[in-house]
Amino acid sequence: MKTFVIATHNRHKTREIAKLLRGVPAAFTDLTRFPKVASVCEDGRTLLENAVKKARAYSRRTGLPALADDTGLEVDALSGAPGLRSARYAGPGCAYSDNNRKLLRELGRRGAAGAARGATFRCVVALADPATGRVETCEGALRGKILESSRGRNGFGYDPLFYIPRLKKTLAELSLKEKNRVSHRAKAVLKIKKLLEARCAGS
Repeated sequence: MKTFVIATHNRHKTREIAKLLRGVPAAFTDLTRFPKVASVCEDGRTLLENAVKKARAYSRRTGLPALADDTGLEVDALSGAPGLRSARYAGPGCAYSDNNRKLLRELGRRGAAGAARGATFRCVVALADPATGRVETCEGALRGKILESSRGRNGFGYDPLFYIPRLKKTLAELSLKEKNRVSHRAKAVLKIKKLLEARCAGS
């Protein structure tokens, strides 16, 4: 059975992605299995560049086909910030709660209300094969708005602040099953799933 590495140390992200890939005739692990593998510097200018860079680097360093994603939250009132810096918005080594507090603080400073609190979650997933060097990518997006306070205990990152009007819930108020029906990451991963299934069928 072919093995793929999900290029993250984030157990929450691994769990989400592994659930989405259920049914693919392959084994999936993540970077916690490779403690000596050095982290990749995410210095790309776009989500696509970062996802591709991580997928290529981790496929080379682990010797396994690698699935990497880069995700950004783009808030209308902040001209698309935090964007590429979403995971490190409050600074190096920050916690999710630090990022959320900074986001609310910045929106408060601008007096952002109503439509100005609109936001888009974007995700790019890249699949790299160390044997061929080939990289394939897929993208997903989810539109919503940023609340003035957190709601929900599920998910991670900005999920407690990201409200989906048509569902009348934040991402953190959704079960993992519900989240995997609508999220930006789910949309991107389900597209890449078809490529994984084709690879496994041809191996």
